[in-house]
Formats: sequence, C-alpha cells, structure tokens
Amino acid sequence: MDILNVITGTAGFFVQSVPDSFKDTFNFLQGNGVYEEGMMHFLHEMKNTIWTHYDAFIADAQALAAIFMLIFFAIKSYEMISGDKQLEIMPLLRPFGLTMVILWWSIFTRVIAYPTDVIEQKTSAMFDGSQTEINDLRLQRAKLMVEVSDQLYKIQAETQTAKTEADTWYENAWESVKSSVKEGFSEVWNPIVEMRNRLEVGLQLLATSLLETLAIWILRVCTYIIFIIQIIFSTILIILGPFSVAVSILPAFRDSFSTWVARFISVNLYSGIAYLVMYVASLFQHYALEAEITRYQELVGTGGASLEKLGWFASNGVLSFGMVIVTFIIGALTMLTVPSISTWIVSTSGVSSAASSMGRGASSMTRVAGQIMGG
Repeated sequence: MDILNVITGTAGFFVQSVPDSFKDTFNFLQGNGVYEEGMMHFLHEMKNTIWTHYDAFIADAQALAAIFMLIFFAIKSYEMISGDKQLEIMPLLRPFGLTMVILWWSIFTRVIAYPTDVIEQKTSAMFDGSQTEINDLRLQRAKLMVEVSDQLYKIQAETQTAKTEADTWYENAWESVKSSVKEGFSEVWNPIVEMRNRLEVGLQLLATSLLETLAIWILRVCTYIIFIIQIIFSTILIILGPFSVAVSILPAFRDSFSTWVARFISVNLYSGIAYLVMYVASLFQHYALEAEITRYQELVGTGGASLEKLGWFASNGVLSFGMVIVTFIIGALTMLTVPSISTWIVSTSGVSSAASSMGRGASSMTRVAGQIMGG
C-alpha cells in the first residue's frame, strides 16, 4: 500500500467516519466492493474444480497413444529396414515419454501451472491490499454525496417556502404598489424562481445512480468475463489435453504437444495478469475517489454549504464530477486486453483470437445494455 499512498497521496482530504448503518445499506445496494467478494470467491472455487475433471478422457487417450505408438514404431522400422535411416535410440524413447505424461496427467498439469499460480498469488495479494482502502473511499464519497443532496434538498425547501410566501404577499399587495416597485420585485423574485428550478435534485440523483451503477457493472462484467474465459479454456485444455499429447506421437503432429503447453500456460496467466491490471486500475480509482471527496467536502463545507457552488454543481445535470465513472470505464476496457497481454509473455495462437472474439461479443452486449438503459 506504500506505492498507493505515494502515487495518490492521502493528505488532501479529511477522513470522516461512516456509520455502520450507511455501510450496510450501501453494500446492499451496490455490493461489498468494486468487485463483489461473493462472485470473486465463486470464480476462484470454480477454477479449483477444473482439476477434479482431468481424467475424463484419460483412458481413451491412453488407448489412442498405444495405437499411435504402434504406427510410429512401424514407420521407424520400415525406414531402417529400407536403409533410409540408421538406428537412433532417442527418437524411439519419445513416445514412451509422452505416454508417461498421459499416465501422470494430473501431476504434469499442476507442475506446468505452478509458476502461473505463484504469479496469481502475488498479484492477488497486491490487489486485495488496495481494495480495502478503495472500498473505504467509496463509502466516504457516497456519504458525502448524500450530504450534498441533503443540502440541495434543504435549499430547495427554503426556496419553495420563499416562493409560497412571496405568492401570498404578491396576491395581497400587488395591486397597491407602483410600477417601479413591481419592477424591483421582479428583479428579486426571478433569481429565487431560477434557483429553485436549478435545484431540482430528484431526477439528478436518479441519473447519477444509473450512470455509476452502469459504469461499475460494466467493469464487473468485463472482469468476470476474463475469469470465466480462463475457466472455460482451462477446462477444455485439461480435459482434452491428453489427446494432444497422444497425437503428437505421430511425426505429422509432432508440434501439437508443445502448442498445447504454450496455450495452457498462456491461459493460466490470465488470472495473474487480470489481478495486476485490476491493481493498476485501482490506482486510478484511488486518485479519482480522493479528488472527488475533496470537492464534495468543499461543497458541503465546515461552515455551511456554499450556495453559489451548490447551484453551479446542481446545474451540471448529475450529482457527480464524472472522474470515478471514467476510471471504472477505463478499467473495464483495460480488462479486455488481458488475453493479448498474455500472448506477449507466452507467444501462442488460437487462444488470443478466441478470447478476443468473446470479448468483442461481450462488448457488443454491453453497448446494447447501455442503449436499453439509456432508452
């Protein structure tokens, strides 16, 4: 957390306590964190269940490997009998080695996945450490937004009362005043009506809530998609991987095993890279939350609300500065680049294009959902 404090700084605003009742209500409405703990735990447990299904086709792959070994030895024997090649021992041992891989498939896959699991554990620890402070800042910001809306409601009520009183006075005394007094009253009354109209906060609160809910769910959906893609691809690679090993016994499909290893490592890197991307995104979220908290505190003020600033703020259309919403959208878009980043580290083909296609489909669905909510 030291790097988080150094980059964003924590001395720019006053940290205020948030009541437990407000925390419970906020967590009930928007989830207990930027990424809901329940869903993240579910995805983690789903990933662990992959290893329980590794032996679904082990027996079939072993039978296929035995057939391919006979074909392989027949080809090598014919080449040596015909004199095309001399006797070589090491190439003849390769099918036995691949068969041992199939026999010890569970241990082999866990050994291959061990380095990626270490990366995931370290990046996950970095991410978990940043989320505690991010969630505290979200609660403080939400509390300040409620205070700002309360100030707006209070001022709106005062202007409503002023309007009622002015209407009563206007009906009783308007006929007895001169034209010059009427003009002076209009100059006083028009700003009151204008201020009242600008402080209509009901729809603004609804619009702000919708925008922030949409932004945080876009971020969550993109994050969940990456982890679900990893679970699906890992399951397919682990269950059907023995066939790739068996087929690689034949000379024509010699590279299928090395290709499978590269794809398996690349897919298992998704979670480690995803946590790292989420940690970097949390740095932007931390800065945005602190900046908006500082501005909300200035609006509320220790000596009372600033009527002029509240008026200008209310005229924006939404009760948000937009910085946090933008960081959520940026984090969501960045999450979709995780498959491409993984292929930079372990070069492979097929997985990245398939993940990109799923990512494009998810982005299209997100846009459609946004249009429906906007409509």
